[in-house]
Amino acid sequence: MRLNSMGKNKLQREDKMIYTHRIYPVILSGGGGVRLWPLSRGLHPKQFLNLACTDAVKSEKSRQSEQSKQSEKVEQSEHSLLQQTLLRVNDSNRFHKPIVISNVEHRFLVAEQARALGMDLDIILEPVARNTAPAITVVALKLLTMDPLAVMLVLPSDHMMSNLQQFLDKLECGLAAVNEGNLVTFGVSPTKPETGFGYIQKGEAIIDEAYKIYNVKAFVEKPDIDTANQYLKSGDYLWNCGIFLFSANQYLLELKELHPDVIEACQESLANATQDLDFLRLEIVSFSRSLNQSIDYALMEKAKKVAVVPIEGGWSDVGSWEAVWEQGTKDEHGNVLRGDVIVQNVRESYVHSEGPLVTVMGLDNVVVVAMPDAVLVMSRASNQNVKDLTNVLRLQNRSELDTHPKVLRPWGSYQIVDVDNQWKVKRLVVKPGGILSLQKHEHRSEHWVVLNGIGKVTRDHEILWLRENESIDIPAGAIHRLENTTELDLVLIEVQTGHYLGEDDIIRLEDVYGRLKTKTGVEYV
Repeated sequence: MRLNSMGKNKLQREDKMIYTHRIYPVILSGGGGVRLWPLSRGLHPKQFLNLACTDAVKSEKSRQSEQSKQSEKVEQSEHSLLQQTLLRVNDSNRFHKPIVISNVEHRFLVAEQARALGMDLDIILEPVARNTAPAITVVALKLLTMDPLAVMLVLPSDHMMSNLQQFLDKLECGLAAVNEGNLVTFGVSPTKPETGFGYIQKGEAIIDEAYKIYNVKAFVEKPDIDTANQYLKSGDYLWNCGIFLFSANQYLLELKELHPDVIEACQESLANATQDLDFLRLEIVSFSRSLNQSIDYALMEKAKKVAVVPIEGGWSDVGSWEAVWEQGTKDEHGNVLRGDVIVQNVRESYVHSEGPLVTVMGLDNVVVVAMPDAVLVMSRASNQNVKDLTNVLRLQNRSELDTHPKVLRPWGSYQIVDVDNQWKVKRLVVKPGGILSLQKHEHRSEHWVVLNGIGKVTRDHEILWLRENESIDIPAGAIHRLENTTELDLVLIEVQTGHYLGEDDIIRLEDVYGRLKTKTGVEYV
């Protein structure tokens, strides 16, 4: 089956297709999850974090020289979850370059983490959140304009896998089901009664027993503990891990019967998309009209031919502090300890510090996470209640829910050192080649002191060079810019003074990162 003539929007059914070429990885990175708060936050969610997990990823050279050892677990603690996901599909013999669909706020994080791996990818930006069904639809439409036989592997950006070879083997099974016209999902064989996941009920085996592919009998919502125990005992249920494999044409063919309006909205948004540096920005008005639903609800639960391929362990969504504890390296008392931590008479606990010394005594089965601006202390039994806590933070409009003390920018980062009503002190790090926007402030003045490196400063009509221990004043209203033209980090202290010190007191006049206001007045952050 093939979706022909995108302009005429016609569907043409054809005989069974045989997909033998490389797969297009589609990585969903639009989430801003806070289930791992206070480490994960809205503007820096868990897919961009290094959780010191174990992941089976290897370089291309390693794959070629150690084919017989592909299933070996390799420690990748220096990589974020997004980077681990990218490395899983970094075999050019199996995969095309990845397509990542992200929200606007995270675009530079995605690009920077891919750059650190030396990987090339396409990045599509969602102007508003519309869940996974519209995101996948946009990519399917785009792929069909490039390749009428495109097969998509849809992956969350924030999961962990510890057995790469099993994953690759299961992809081969999934392709066999795709060749039979199925939309394929992957399910994880449960190891315990889990109430935090949806489930997939297996039906009859298809193709033949050797492939271990099954019809999907039902998708099931998150169960209570008694029902989860029944699912575990029956052996007929799998955890729904949110990984999918299908041809772009078959996906759109099925979706058009259920939600033609989604295809129409996504098609229009894609047709009116704009290129911004290395990013493709979808048009906001059309995309906003799209259905706000996951692929499970919008399609997979209703489609005619859906198959499931079981994964036997080695997977985690790392979606809770309990899951992080389970995946971590434990001491002799079952504790996972990270950072500057001292514990005494503590068992089966997770203790994590991102700065201050944390000491815990005489407690079992607890989670303690300390950030410079927030501390979480809870029992492991409260694992599923973190969302309730973050809802309270949102109602109180707490900035700690969305931002870290250290805020990443495309030019580097800044961290608030101290703040009061009429002054704020920041530590800025401008990476080599980093350029702040040409800007001015209406309400605040700034004083910069260079700690390390050399900075090129534009102040109105002056060009100045600041070196270590040198400083400069930037009066309110002055047009200014800071650049690092060297190969070393530029580190400085910025002291802001004024009656209003909000981050929105920035009027950008020029910006190499495209963060200017559009014709509609919407600012590209």
